[in-house]
Amino acid sequence: MRAAEEMIEEQVATTKEAPVTPVSGWWRRRIDLWVLLGFLALAVLVTIQLWIDPNGRVLAGNDDDHGVFLAVLAHAERVVFDGAAPFWNDRLNAPVGVNMMANTSILALSLPLAPVTHFLGAGVSVALLITLGLAGTAFAWYWVLSRHLVSSRLAAWIGGAWCGFAPTMVSHANGHVNFVNQYVVPFIVWQVLRLREPGRTRRGGVILGLLIVLQCFINEETLLFTALTLGFFVVAYAVLRPREVAAVWRRFVAGLAVAAATSFALLAYPLWYQFFGPGNYHGQPFAPSDYVTDLASLGFFARQSLAGYAALTRQMSVSSTEDNTFFGPAGLVMIVVAVVMLWRSAAARAAGIAGLVLLLMSMGPELRVFGRDTGIPLPFGLISHVPVIDLVSVTRFAMVPATVAGVLLALAADKIGEYPRRRRRWFWTGMVLALVPLIPKPLPVVAGDPMPPFLTDGIWREYVPEGRTLVTVPLPDVTTGRTGMRWVTLNNFDYATPRGYFMGPVNPPHDRTGSWSAPARFTSSLLWRVREYGTVPVLTEADREKITADLVYWRTAVVVLIPQGRNVAAQRATLVDALGEPQLVGGVEIWDMRKLPVPPTE
Repeated sequence: MRAAEEMIEEQVATTKEAPVTPVSGWWRRRIDLWVLLGFLALAVLVTIQLWIDPNGRVLAGNDDDHGVFLAVLAHAERVVFDGAAPFWNDRLNAPVGVNMMANTSILALSLPLAPVTHFLGAGVSVALLITLGLAGTAFAWYWVLSRHLVSSRLAAWIGGAWCGFAPTMVSHANGHVNFVNQYVVPFIVWQVLRLREPGRTRRGGVILGLLIVLQCFINEETLLFTALTLGFFVVAYAVLRPREVAAVWRRFVAGLAVAAATSFALLAYPLWYQFFGPGNYHGQPFAPSDYVTDLASLGFFARQSLAGYAALTRQMSVSSTEDNTFFGPAGLVMIVVAVVMLWRSAAARAAGIAGLVLLLMSMGPELRVFGRDTGIPLPFGLISHVPVIDLVSVTRFAMVPATVAGVLLALAADKIGEYPRRRRRWFWTGMVLALVPLIPKPLPVVAGDPMPPFLTDGIWREYVPEGRTLVTVPLPDVTTGRTGMRWVTLNNFDYATPRGYFMGPVNPPHDRTGSWSAPARFTSSLLWRVREYGTVPVLTEADREKITADLVYWRTAVVVLIPQGRNVAAQRATLVDALGEPQLVGGVEIWDMRKLPVPPTE
């Protein structure tokens, strides 16, 4: 049987097909089914606490981003059932709206799931996407590995399990629906490698182009990471095997050109809308050095791993959704062992080089160790402000070496059969010690603030005519306005609301730098301070006029005080001073603002 590295070398450097696995078709399908069911069972284990009450619970690791994906799913429901524009949401950040192409709208996932969102709620759709994303990514890598790169189903399972349930994937499952749905990536990788085959220029290029379009509407960051990795892989392989590359580069480049033309034809308008349409922005609301990979994290455990210790992990991680390395000591050793075992394979070496480059990029402009900046400059500082690169959270580049590690471990596991029994025993012992501590724990959840009868019974419809908004206090915003954001999304944007948690320009048209919320107004800043510090301000008549002006700007029909949260009494006192005494309707206190004038539509 051909060794694993010879097989991948064959796939990259020649036009021959991979050897047929000596397993009958019936048994192969049966094994595949059990592998798929196993991955699904593990994914359900990870998300089980969310499944208990998907519309009533939120992911504790990142309830803000959980709310964002509730929003994009609710928007897709409006697109399908109400005919709303797919790239623009006029129900969030009213009266301005939000550019959904610039906000990870996952349209390739959210639109097909619109019926689920409509009938069962956006919370069910989020739970479903996270579960299927983890299992689907693992199985997709298993499929590609078992069909094209390794002969051992066990080796393919190891690679698929690592790629689908690595600490970085489970970490992002705490709220990043886009990052856990990576099942298109292995097929993009494989189609790129096949472009060097004769007769693949047109057909292969079109297939690759369509896969690129599909991935673009799932997550553009993952597509960027994949493109960079493949670029570094091809360059490294060309240096290592120049003659082989010289023989195929013309048809390879021609295939890429066909893929580029196909994807450009379908993505030209959506990307124009994202970067030049209304609500566009550039850059991030943080410096590249703020969110980087800590060198020490390579050998420790993520907080969601079986052996993880959150208090220690927090010293080396940006947040619970960004534990992008954390291979553990045995895992790190086994990755090094895999590289040594596969060293004679130019393809494996090129893959390792690409992963190492992306790992280095993820460390940002300055080396950080155990949460402390060392002052040692890194190459990323030279490209940190390059367009498109400046839109990426730097530490996420480390998702690439995590995936590369899974592929290398699969290739090594396939090759180990050639070694003496004693070495095989040591290898499998090391693999067990590497994988078992990384078994993921169930994602932590917390109960969301329940919706009052004012919303669940539809009483709000009596107060909010078309073209007006329902304003919750605290205002929907990043971190401080989770409940208001969650309420409007669980109602599938049946009503419009001002502000929200989204990416948009910080102060248009003067400053289009990216921001996580709408430009501040007098009332939003005032109510934020009241919620944060619990101090009731002494309002002047001029202050009340500014509050009224903001309510008019927001086209407010009714103000609703959320009865849970911080400093509710102070918020209520401020609203009473500004707007008068409230009414108790449907379990919440409201202020009827329908008497306010409605500004003309711009």
